[in-house]
Amino acid sequence: MLTHLRGWPTAVFAALALIVAGAAPAATPHEIPAQSRRTPTTGAAVPARPLPATAPRAPARPLPASVDGGTWRSGHLQGMALDRTRRHLYFSFTDRLVKTDLSGRPLGSVRGIGGHLGDLDLNAADGRVYGSLEYGEDAAFYIAVFDGRRITRMDMDARTSGVLTTVHLGEVARDFTADMDADGVFDGDTGRTADHRYGNAGIDGVAFGPGFGAERGPQLLTVAYGVYADPARRDNDHQVLLQYDVRDWKRYERPLDESRPHRSGPAGHDGKFFVHTGNTTYGVQNLEYDGHSGNWLMAAYKGTKPAFPNHGLFAVDGGRPPVAGEIRGQRRPERGMLLSLLRQGLHHAPSGTYGWHAPGQFGLVSLDDGRFYVGESTKVRGGTATQSGRALLHRWTGRTPMPFTALTGSVAATG
Repeated sequence: MLTHLRGWPTAVFAALALIVAGAAPAATPHEIPAQSRRTPTTGAAVPARPLPATAPRAPARPLPASVDGGTWRSGHLQGMALDRTRRHLYFSFTDRLVKTDLSGRPLGSVRGIGGHLGDLDLNAADGRVYGSLEYGEDAAFYIAVFDGRRITRMDMDARTSGVLTTVHLGEVARDFTADMDADGVFDGDTGRTADHRYGNAGIDGVAFGPGFGAERGPQLLTVAYGVYADPARRDNDHQVLLQYDVRDWKRYERPLDESRPHRSGPAGHDGKFFVHTGNTTYGVQNLEYDGHSGNWLMAAYKGTKPAFPNHGLFAVDGGRPPVAGEIRGQRRPERGMLLSLLRQGLHHAPSGTYGWHAPGQFGLVSLDDGRFYVGESTKVRGGTATQSGRALLHRWTGRTPMPFTALTGSVAATG
């Protein structure tokens, strides 16, 4: 999340807070195949509907144990996306997107992003990379859509090269600009205020997957709120997740224009959900749907509230459907659709939460077979501040407190 964009006039924020939109159109589901769900710890299969017969697949090519994302004069590594078909990996370095092959050779990059580019995921339906992009000072929150096939050289301009379009998320802006203390003034892009509904600081985690509680159904984009760290508030202890069907989003897409931020995007959403985890520092940094287990992983910077264990990794139980219930801690009683944490990992009985002390905050990519690429971020010290990042192959074990184990070599790491 951005922490350095402060100081804009409150009148600007007040005007932005008045933006109101209508309902989003319904969408026809895009079916995805059923998969056998496996629990992360036991590996025991849960029967699913039989898959249709398919032609024999060619032998899988090895995946490397690590992929170097390079070293750049940028912000730290925020997220990653894997194009398994073309064997490309995309790295978000806050203000720059980098595309490499699986040997770590840079193939292209997009620079000139003045906002905060966060988590990434590949949309298998159109082959493009979707990422969170935010401009807190303008209360402008976008899904950035990169056409990776057109990223063919280094340092392509985000605004003029035609490889990037953006879609605005009005629901995020409404919660971000909410005047929660009803004093008539929105206090801006800061956590030192009672404003921001649910403590919303913007967006970060993004991932494609089915609707919550479904093994089959629409392939939706899920977007996670960033949440300000504030141990004094009681209304900021949930992760907030929005789901969208993006198949008709072409009509909303606009080029990036930072001088005149646009508001073209869906009026509503296809689902808003809440997960009680305790307050975190800037919410879900990386969100990932794991097709192997059917669960959703949420990697976060740890929170600071002493009443919670402040885990760095949580899992939403994908086998349990959302239920209507009270959103705890709100100033006025409020109900919403609640998701359940997977009852594995470290259990904290007083808060009822489960989780792990684990990496994933800088990048998390499921290979849907029990393996993940986990991002590693390193600051390179010297005359000029630079950042490097790489993807490291791990296997999920579900053990506590560390549920990942690193895999070395690529002989057995095929896919």
